[in-house]
Amino acid sequence: MKIILDSVRIYAYHGVMPQETKIGAYFTVSAELDTDFSRAMATDELDGTVSYADVFNVIKTEMATPSKLLEHVGGRIVTALFSSFPTVTRVKVRIMKENPPMGADCKGAGIEIEETRK
Repeated sequence: MKIILDSVRIYAYHGVMPQETKIGAYFTVSAELDTDFSRAMATDELDGTVSYADVFNVIKTEMATPSKLLEHVGGRIVTALFSSFPTVTRVKVRIMKENPPMGADCKGAGIEIEETRK
């Protein structure tokens, strides 16, 4: 059972180069959270699952804090998701920077982190 947010587009200020933190860029963030929502399946009640709106708010909050590296942002997102949702057993987060300033014609560049609760 997974809660999934697919390619949420967020404007943020992450990057190593000074212009990246001043001008900003668009990023897409995807997340998968493993959790047991069998109670929500049976009862049709939100308290038996993890709200994807709440997951989005965690991601939005962490994306609002500038970092040089997407690895750092991704690590913060994973930590915050585990902290916010005790029933989540695994988190997978993918962050892609659209049109990164590296002299290549590419749709995006980014990172992916997958962790299991310790």
